[in-house]
This record gives sequence, structure tokens and C-alpha cells, in this order.
Amino acid sequence: MTPFERDTLVSCLSKLPRGDARGFRFRAIDGTDRYYPFEALEREAKARAALLAGLGLRKGDRIALVIADPAEFVLSFLGAAIAGIVPVPIYPRASFKAKNAYVETVGHIVKASGAKALLIMEATKPVVEEVLAHDTGLSRLVILEELLQQPAAAFETPAIEPEDLCFLQFTSGSTSMPKGVMVTHRNLVENARAFLGPRGIDRRDEDVAVTWLPLYHDMGLIGFVLGTIVCNIPTVLMPTEAFGRRPNLWLETIHKYRGTITFAPNFAYGLATKRARDKDLEDLDLSCVRLAGCGAEPINARVMREFAERFARCGFKATALMPAYGMAESTLAITFHERDTPIMTDVVDAEKMKTGFAVKAAPGPNTLELVCCGHPFPKHELKVVDQQGHTLPQRRVGEIWSHGPSVTKGYYGNPEATAQAFTDGWLHTGDLGYMADGNLYVCGRLKDLIIIRGANHYPQDLEWAVAEVEGVRRDNAVAFSVMRDGEETLIIAAEGNSADAAALRKSIAAKVVETAGLTVGHVAVVKVGSLPKTSSGKVQRRRTKALFESGQLEEHPS
Repeated sequence: MTPFERDTLVSCLSKLPRGDARGFRFRAIDGTDRYYPFEALEREAKARAALLAGLGLRKGDRIALVIADPAEFVLSFLGAAIAGIVPVPIYPRASFKAKNAYVETVGHIVKASGAKALLIMEATKPVVEEVLAHDTGLSRLVILEELLQQPAAAFETPAIEPEDLCFLQFTSGSTSMPKGVMVTHRNLVENARAFLGPRGIDRRDEDVAVTWLPLYHDMGLIGFVLGTIVCNIPTVLMPTEAFGRRPNLWLETIHKYRGTITFAPNFAYGLATKRARDKDLEDLDLSCVRLAGCGAEPINARVMREFAERFARCGFKATALMPAYGMAESTLAITFHERDTPIMTDVVDAEKMKTGFAVKAAPGPNTLELVCCGHPFPKHELKVVDQQGHTLPQRRVGEIWSHGPSVTKGYYGNPEATAQAFTDGWLHTGDLGYMADGNLYVCGRLKDLIIIRGANHYPQDLEWAVAEVEGVRRDNAVAFSVMRDGEETLIIAAEGNSADAAALRKSIAAKVVETAGLTVGHVAVVKVGSLPKTSSGKVQRRRTKALFESGQLEEHPS
């Protein structure tokens, strides 16, 4: 193994340039900055490593982190990594809304990870401290502000090896209770160098990364903190809530700091387009952006086109858009669209897709348009298989499997789930897709597939159609099926106002007939903000279905 191959997150941090020219800039909600040159970032992280070791934590121990402030989160995460302690990021929630469900999730993650300590900030204590009442095995709750007041004891950094656990990335829980993906230092370094390498983003010295993505999820954490450390890219990190309040602050931040790289889910591009006023665009210069990635959820070609068209007057280049596909079980990225090229899409016959054949067709009313998610990276492989695990030919829909050094070892303390998802180094993604001309097209989740009278229907296609109905809250519709009288029946749940409920039921049913030729068994119109979502904002189809079947989905009255 060469010295390059022996790199870890800790060794990469130590190799970053000294001086003040390159580093991390943390923007606060009020617009003020905290700037840490890489040298200062490492120095502060080492100080925190000593403080964590002073708590009695040792190499291999797990520490759960519920820290809302991006700078404090990053410094604490890196401090744990330097000490050989395995950080377990958990999304923070300061309010008491849905408190019981949040405490249950935190308790589950703490227990599943075997965390010996839970590191939080004072502001989150009233919510998080209730975890101590649960049977989690947690021995202590540590307040970060208090820890930072303690004198650091003498501390000798342990040797960190590539196969050591770097952190546990708990899945978002869109399909089940969160599971802790075991990400080693080798997984992290290999994946970062792959997606930031020549066949991916193609990192350059002049690059500046800008993000608002939450740091407790893989796209924000690996894409814009750990990956940029591994590959030496200055980064500007915004608070996630700042994007939620004013989406175009994301673009203004790119303008201000001349950002060249950014990434966001599909919904964010749609929201930025929708909220942008003409006067907001007058002084906005996005000509600096050479790569704007899109991933983490199904990608809608129309949303991508509308974003590019809306911001073209600001110098944004449509060829900067880069669809991608990935998941935590493969560290982060699995495929990237070809860089610096127009987005490729595949228009296929909708009826043939119902039987698993992606047959090209001329654009029309009975077709589907899927976005190309690109090719795997060097040293990585991809295949699409049938239910028996046999590789399928091009344009046949099956489960996507991934293989390579980015594929993790499985789920911490969960050998049953690991055995189901990993075979001989191959990750069974649980996603449906097909290959065409060496590129991947993703259709949806295997277990969310709606099968009615033997035909396959992909829920996101129905959800996107329903979202176009006036009065439906954008990106807040869920499609699933239930058994009624021995047959699969389509159910649509959508958020809307009570006064519009009766009209929405008719409009939604008509839209589904028009789009997919399907009769909706029931349309559930629910109040805005009530559909269950993961901490990353993805709809929870199975949770919504369970609520519907148990009569707990609170619909507006007829």
C-alpha cells in the first residue's frame, strides 16, 4: 500500500496548506462570518480531541453529536476523528414540535450505535435530555459550552488506520428505522477522491465550494466538509435554516464568494426558481459556477431546465448542472453525469416501462422522461440485476448494485440488515434503474414500486404530476397502494388547504387519469406540513401508508 493509499481523514487534514489563504468560512444566519484557515481548523480540532479524551473516551468509542451550529459541529466532529473516537451525527431539533418522535429517533440511534456520550449544545438540552429517560445505555450527556471551559489534559493522538471506522452515518429512515452505516477512513478517502477526481467534479486549485446542506447527512457532511478536506477545497457553509427562510440567499452567497461548486436536491432548484424575483436577479452573477450538482432525491428534468432558463441572465451555464446518484451505504457518490455537457435525458414508452422495458420513444403524452445520472467512477462497478441477482441487458429495469472501495462494510451492530444489503462486496441499493449506453437511469425505490394489475408504476412520477395541480403544496404529495378486496388500489395523499379539499380531490384524481391512466381509489387531502418526512426532507411513503391504513392520517373533512 502506497503512502497515498494509507491516507485517512486525519492525515489529509494534517497535509492541508498552512497560512490564511485557504480554509472554511461559516456564515451565520445574521450574515456574519467565522473563518478558520485549514491550519486553525486542525489546531482547534486537536484541542477538542484532547477534551473528548479527557472525558474517558478512547479510540473506537462512539460519541453522538446533536449540534446545530455548523462550525461547532465540524470542529467537534474533527476533534473526535483525531482522537480515534467515532462520531455519530444526529439531526438537531430545537423546538418541541413532534418532540416524542424526535426523542424516540435520537434514543434509537444512541442505542444502536452504542454511544458512550451524547454531545449537545445548551440550547438543545431541554429536548435532548429526555433521551436519558430511555433505555439507551447512554452514560453521559455532555454540554459543549461547558466542555470548552475545561482545561485540556495531556493527550497523545492515537494511530489512525485506513480501515478504522471514521464515523457512523445513520440512514434518513425513509424506508425503516435509521441504520448506522459504517464508513471507514478508506471508504471516505476513496469516495472523495473519486467524485472530486477527473471523472467527477475534477477539482481545481481555484475552486470554492458553497453549501447550505445539513451537515448531519452524507451529501452535506461528506460532499462539503470531509471531501473538501481530503481534496483541499476552500468551502463556505451556510446555515440550512437560512436557505429555508430565503432560498436565493444560497445563490447570493455563491455570487459573493465566487463559488464554483455547489450541490442541492431537486426540490431546492425548483424552490430557488419559484422564489426568484426579477429584481433579485439584477445584480446576481453566477458565471463563476462551473458545477451545480443535483442528487439525494429523484431528479425532474423540467425543474432542471427551468432553473437553467431562469438564471441564464445571471450568467449561469446550463452545462454546469450535473445530476448524480448515490447513497450512504456507498459512502456518498455512486455515479455522476458527464461534466460540462448538457443534461442527457431518456424519453421512454410509459406502457413498456410498466413491464420493465425502457423503450425509447418520441416525446408525447404516453412517455416518461428520465434524467441520466451518469457513469460509475474508476475502481468502481455498477450493474442492474433481476430478482435472482442475474445481470440484465441494457434498457431492462432491475435493482441497481454497486461495487468498489466506496462500498461500506454494512450496518453497525446489525448483521441481519447487512446480510440483506451486501453480498460479496456488492451493495444492493434497493433502487430500480436501467443502463443505456454506459449511463445509469434511476426509476425509484424497489419497495415503493406500485404494481396495479401487473403493471409497474413509479410513485415519484405520480407525485410530480399531482404537484402540478393548483392548490397542492409543491413536493408534498405521496403515492402508494393498499390492498382492497384482494386488489392493489392506488392512494394519493397531498397537502392543501381545507377550503380547497373538495376541489383538490377531483383535480388530483383527474390529473392521475390524464398522466398515467390510473383510477385513484382514494385521495387524502391533509393539512399543510402534516405528511411525514425524514430529517432530510424526503417523504416517508411507508410511514404515510401506515398512517392511512390505521386511520391516523388526518384528512380535511369532505
